[in-house]
Amino acid sequence: MSLNFATLSKRSNAMLETAGHAILIIYESFLFLRSVWARRKEIVYQTYICLVGGFPVTMLVAVFVGMVMTFQIGVFLLRFGQESSIGSLVAVSMCRELGPVWTGVILAGLLGSKMAAEIGTMSVSEEIEALQVMAINPIRFLVMPRFIALCLVCPLLTAYADLVGIASGMVISAQILHVDYSAFMSNAREFLEFKDFWSGLIKSMVFAITIAAVGCSQGLRAEKGAEGVGIATMKTVVICCVMILLTDYVMGWFLMNFLGVGA
Repeated sequence: MSLNFATLSKRSNAMLETAGHAILIIYESFLFLRSVWARRKEIVYQTYICLVGGFPVTMLVAVFVGMVMTFQIGVFLLRFGQESSIGSLVAVSMCRELGPVWTGVILAGLLGSKMAAEIGTMSVSEEIEALQVMAINPIRFLVMPRFIALCLVCPLLTAYADLVGIASGMVISAQILHVDYSAFMSNAREFLEFKDFWSGLIKSMVFAITIAAVGCSQGLRAEKGAEGVGIATMKTVVICCVMILLTDYVMGWFLMNFLGVGA
């Protein structure tokens, strides 16, 4: 029992330390926003990398998410003769939940792991210590540009995923479920409100902050050479996916109870 308690205590301390380090990185990154203009070239470069890396996969996943959701929901609604309602269900689901969540998961796997690997490699090769010796803050030099880039790209790709998912759902609805394009869009416009769209963008912004914080934190804490970089990359993807789902639930509850989204 003592061994189990000691193991549990050790793991709990490690989790708290990891969470505290990530929160500290978020705080310091916001403090260094005053240096945005000085790091503008790196921010533009990181934004370009995020867009190029995330755009194709986001498009592919959004297409199939819209298709699968439309088909499965449409087949169910056909039993009750309510297939004309498919437009509202697809549009609201994509904008509120599926668009931001799937975009966050994609960027966690693509960009969160990339950040952890890049910064982790620098950490184990003592490049981070070299920056500190030259009086260069690693948060300002490495983390802050990645934070801003991801916060710009994630909402943009989320809006893109919403549109692509709805469009692919409309095609499946017309070709397989025989619901006219105009009927699909009319039903979607009737029930989709602007707050459904911006609530998804708010979620995507929070997801972007989470991904950047976890990826950079794990990278800065990487040790033990190549093995440590691999472990940091793996932990980044796992922690980000769990945190995205947890944050999505908490924000969904908050938006519904305090801002009326979904009420």
